[in-house]
Amino acid sequence: MRIAFLVNRIETEEVGYTTTRLAHAAHRRGHEVWYLGCGDFIYDPEERIAALATSPPARKLKDARAFLTALRGEGASRERIDLSDLDVLMLRNDPAEDQVERPWAQTVGILFGQALAARGVLVLNDPAGLSRALNKMYFQQSPQEVRPLTLISRSADEIRRFVTERGKGGVILKPLQGSSGDSVFLVDGGQMANLNQIIEAIQRLGYIVAQEYLSEGVKGDTRFFLLNGHPLEVDGKYCAFGRVGRSDDLRNNMSAGGDAVPAKVTERMLEIAEAVRPRLVQDGMFLVGLDILGDLLLEINVFSPGGLGTASRFTGVDFTQPILDAIEAKLGHRDRSPGPVPNQELAVL
Repeated sequence: MRIAFLVNRIETEEVGYTTTRLAHAAHRRGHEVWYLGCGDFIYDPEERIAALATSPPARKLKDARAFLTALRGEGASRERIDLSDLDVLMLRNDPAEDQVERPWAQTVGILFGQALAARGVLVLNDPAGLSRALNKMYFQQSPQEVRPLTLISRSADEIRRFVTERGKGGVILKPLQGSSGDSVFLVDGGQMANLNQIIEAIQRLGYIVAQEYLSEGVKGDTRFFLLNGHPLEVDGKYCAFGRVGRSDDLRNNMSAGGDAVPAKVTERMLEIAEAVRPRLVQDGMFLVGLDILGDLLLEINVFSPGGLGTASRFTGVDFTQPILDAIEAKLGHRDRSPGPVPNQELAVL
């Protein structure tokens, strides 16, 4: 198959990224692999959708480091390719990374992805579904019983009232749009002195999410992967890992200095996965990362969820293989189908 991976910038990709691991695994299977950044799309006068894309050398590359080095090396091919000739486009860019310096780049994957899906390219995750998940409001569409108590507002009065009502229980304040633990604060009813400054800082980024603080946070959370709406599992081993933050930091994000630990997948985690499955399937979310803390869901990661390598390290399972198996199966179903299969449906078959 011909598969392309959309990333923010090829220059900023890293060896440990899930995208690198998936692309390398596809290359080792003999598939034709391409990379493109958010600034590489072309919609030409003949209404073809092309891109200035980069492909590594055809030779076998032993590991992800060698793959990424080759992708950036002199032996790589950088060509103008017709994206309509692709079998698969994986949207692996993170819109939050471009929020400040390149706001124009946040939605290009969705826009061009929708156009390519209409031309028969399998686009994962489904771009129409991703358009509904551009901020944390998407999370609020999950069943209420799996979510923490939450307020979303730009009103300082509303935020102060929510914090006061929660008292010593504590409240997490964070921007509606963003990721990687940026601009995340913990306050409680006894710390009102700095609350105005915190609100003003987050207001500059847009709406504010005020969420009840879960005391289990000191024990860390769990990143739990779903594939086609179901837990990603191989031989009884789930694709999951725990994240424990530093003792002086309330965030567990790896990018914020958190440490990865083995995870124990509980019955409650499986219940949460089942509760959100219908919505994820409806929206064509092929590969998703759930962040679970205690008995509640903290976040649904549908844009380039990371940590596949970490889960593989703790379980001894190469989880890139079932993901590629699933993609190949989708293409086989598409080719055998007597008529067109909507991208949103094919994405989660």
